[in-house]
Formats: sequence, structure tokens, C-alpha cells
Amino acid sequence: MTAAAPAPDAARGAAAPGALRVGFAGTPEFARVALDAIVAAGHPVPLVLTQPDRPAGRGLKLQPSAVKQAAQRLGLPVLQPRGLRLDGRFADDARAAQAAIAAARPDVIVVAAYGLILPAWLLALPRLGCLNIHASLLPRWRGAAPIQRAIEAGDAATGITIMQMDAGLDTGDILAAEAVAIAPDETARTLHDRLAALGARLIVQALAQAAAGTLAPRPQPAEGVTYAAKIDKAEAAVDWGADAAVIERRARAFDPAPGLHFACGGETVKLWRAAPRADVPCAAAPGTVLAAGDGRLTVACGRGALDLVELQRPGGRRIDAATFLRARPLAVGARLDAAD
Repeated sequence: MTAAAPAPDAARGAAAPGALRVGFAGTPEFARVALDAIVAAGHPVPLVLTQPDRPAGRGLKLQPSAVKQAAQRLGLPVLQPRGLRLDGRFADDARAAQAAIAAARPDVIVVAAYGLILPAWLLALPRLGCLNIHASLLPRWRGAAPIQRAIEAGDAATGITIMQMDAGLDTGDILAAEAVAIAPDETARTLHDRLAALGARLIVQALAQAAAGTLAPRPQPAEGVTYAAKIDKAEAAVDWGADAAVIERRARAFDPAPGLHFACGGETVKLWRAAPRADVPCAAAPGTVLAAGDGRLTVACGRGALDLVELQRPGGRRIDAATFLRARPLAVGARLDAAD
């Protein structure tokens, strides 16, 4: 476990009236937006928990998380335990984290895409408990990938839920929720950014209510529970046997990561944008090229056909179908395959 030096008093600043001592646990950009908003609202943040630095980029150099970078910019102390279970593999890290969090005396801990399960000792430590910023309208899409799964499923709307955490998987009481519409061309990237901003606004409101003692928890409905499983690498390979509309939604759901892809002439090509073609009669085998000219690349699917609109060859940039076909001509009747 690594820890930054304690923040200077100037960085911590004087607490605003009604401010809470807010511990923060988060890792990616989604969480970084919330951390900045909490600090801007005048809440002292005595401690930030985030995942250990990970190798990234071509050189696989260790890179700090978005939250760690923000905490360092703000002069906030950072802890990066490898685990939080006192009886687990990283029990030493957990015990050190327990001592540090207790010493920080948080009134509440805000959690946003942290990446580690919070054990019972941590849920019980702050006097106001732990509040989670979850990127769906619970109980729909509990779990790891709510943004991607909402797009993949063709949901018309999703949103943010501020939840009082308990020992279950996203099962705690709802403290606040707000819906947003999912646009027909929405990608996980664009929806992520909109939900991150909404989550930041809602958590600041919830903290103000917590300080005033006006939070009104309500149990999650028993009906409508779904689970947003983590995206598996195998899902990123195009299944041409699927419905064309399903493939189109997956392309948007997996943008920017992991990126939907297929094999073409020994290359792995990423598919970023597509358009179902209900007007194209299709009796060909899935993966068969139906049209490959005049700027259009159309492929047969298990149900319907699909125009491949935006693609990316290895090492290249995103390009339209016409540019792709100039570099890699395809004949009608050729077969595209799923990539490994």
C-alpha cells in the first residue's frame, strides 16, 4: 500500500458552514468528477482511497488513477490498499487502511467506481455511513458495467442513483435518483460523461441533506432487478449471427472500451459505428458482405443486415466505410469472421 504525504492545511482549507468531513473512495474519471465537485462545495476531504497504480500504454509504465491525480493536484492524502479484508490476502494493507481511515475521522465516505468491495468494518466506520454514486436507476443494472449494459439492452433511459451502502451488491436504500434519456446514437463514452456530471451534482446535494439531517432513504423496489455483469473480453468479438440491431448497440456500448471487433483478411478491425438496414433483404449466411462500394459496406447478420459506418484498422485512426474500402477492398460474397 502506498500513501501520499498529509495534505497541507492550506490545501484542506476552512470548512464551509454545514460541511462534512468526507472520505472518498474511487478510481476512474467518473469518480474524479465527483471528487472535484465535493471539494469545490467546501467539504474537507481528509483521505482518498484509490486503486494501486497500474501499468498502461505501450511502455506499460505504472500510471496513477484519475482520482489519484486529482487528489495530488488538490493536496489530499491518498491511500492505495491492495485489499480491505482484514482476513484476506492483503490483510496488512487492510489493517493499515483501517487505522488511517479511523484517524481521518470521516463523517461519511463517498464511493464511486472504486473497484474494491467495502467490508463491514468500513461500512460501519463513518457516523453517516457510506454513500455510493451508481450509474443506473436502481434496482436496474446493479453491478460493474451499468452504462454499457443499458446501451446494449436498448434502454430508453438510465440515470444516477445515490445509495446508502449496505453489505449487498448495490442493494442499499435510495437517497436520490435522477433519470436521463439515452440518445439513439449514444455511446458509452458520451453517456459516461453526462452521468459523471450528474453524479457529481447529486452527491453534493445529498451531502448537503446529510449535513442538515434531511435525507429520506427509501428501499429499492423488489421488482425490476437486473445485473450489469463486467464486460468479458469474448463479448467484444462481433457475433454476426446476432440481430443487426443488437450488434449496432454493442458497438456503441463498447465505445471507447473494449471496442467491438471482427477479423478481415488476417487483421482485427474495430467496429465503432453501424446502422441496421431493415430495407435490405437478406438470405445470406451471417458475416457475408452484401455490398462493398459507393461508400457502403453492408454485412448480413443473423437477422437483418448492417451497414458498417465507422471502422478502425490496427494502428490506424477511425475511418468511414469508403476510406476503409479504398485501403482494403472487399468483394460481395466475401465472409467476415469474429476475431479471437
